[in-house]
Amino acid sequence: MTDQQVLIVGGGHVGLSFALLLAHHGIASTLLEKNSYPEIGPENDRSRSHYLDSRNTALSRRTVQIYQEIGLWSELQSHACRIDAVQISEQGSFGKAQLNKKDERVESFGQVMENAWLGRKLLLAAQNEPLITIIDNAEVVTIGQQSDSVTLTFSYYNGSEDEQQLQGSVLVACDGRDSNIRQLLDIGISTYDYQQTAIVGVVETSMPHEHTAIERFSPAGPLAVLPLTDPDGDGNDDYQKGHRRSVVWVCPTGEEQQYLEDDVHFLATLQQAFGERAGKFTAAGRRGAYPLTRVLAKSQVDGRCVIMGNAAHTLHPVAGQGFNLCMRDAHVLAQMMSTQVMKGADIGDISLLKRYAKSRQTDQKRVIRFCDAVVHGFTHPNPAIKLARNVALVAFDKLPNIKPLVATYAMGLKS
Repeated sequence: MTDQQVLIVGGGHVGLSFALLLAHHGIASTLLEKNSYPEIGPENDRSRSHYLDSRNTALSRRTVQIYQEIGLWSELQSHACRIDAVQISEQGSFGKAQLNKKDERVESFGQVMENAWLGRKLLLAAQNEPLITIIDNAEVVTIGQQSDSVTLTFSYYNGSEDEQQLQGSVLVACDGRDSNIRQLLDIGISTYDYQQTAIVGVVETSMPHEHTAIERFSPAGPLAVLPLTDPDGDGNDDYQKGHRRSVVWVCPTGEEQQYLEDDVHFLATLQQAFGERAGKFTAAGRRGAYPLTRVLAKSQVDGRCVIMGNAAHTLHPVAGQGFNLCMRDAHVLAQMMSTQVMKGADIGDISLLKRYAKSRQTDQKRVIRFCDAVVHGFTHPNPAIKLARNVALVAFDKLPNIKPLVATYAMGLKS
């Protein structure tokens, strides 16, 4: 039996980030991940993903600030591309709007980064942090809660019958949409199937992106095209406004295969929906398909256990808010736990965890409502609704005081 302050189950981007946030506050944790981590060292950490073969994440301004706070942003930013402007429009309609960093007086609206690079850097930082113990290839099989602790039993994911136990003051589950911990705790979920599938990949365009993110709505679904760094340098350099772009193309479920298998068809479809805003779509890398279902845990706290990340709320990617919401959750909980440690109080106190869950309700509910409103509002075929949303886009673009408020929320700076 090993005593630990915090047990973290799930070692993806959220779990690793939470462990690093805790370490920043001097709190030790043990992180269990069911998959095997790759061997990573400084000597082989410099390589990029393939030029047109990567998934990417849009990091909000607040998420960037969180990584700056724990001293990790200097390691991340070489592969991050600023978003200086955001354009929103609908295919075949008059409505359009634009946000510009100069008008909103911000350094940027956020950054776009390759998932592979973010994952490597988070893992390397965690491996080098003495306060973080990593156990990969581990599957949790039972959870027991006592008045002053929580105990989990795990076995190695390769089928080994050798079971081990860990004990801590609190367990935080960051193990994804289909969370094993959530199921072991018998926490129910509410789900909504959007009947859409996201096609995610990287494309190249004839025109440079100039640090502009474009959200385009079509009858088939929303299309997000985000700027990426150049293959051999820092995309934030004024002289490197490159041609690589991240694409999230949402189509009705059942139509995804044609976009995965046929590059020519995929590029032609993007071109038709997107127009000439990026010039010509000239090349596409390997793509992944991800069915879109909203999954919300009916409770995010059970005794000394916290449900976090996609295990707590898996959202539609239309506004790029999912990961950033998870990071704000992680940041708040780490700060609350740090305050407990400084007071000499119980880090897994049930009343503390309930206060955490209550404190995050407003931000979470607002983001969930916003994502659903955008999805349903821009896919509804009713002509009256289409007219209303285009009038709303024009109003958003022209009326004073609306843009700063929306930009502030989008950047995660007000929760």
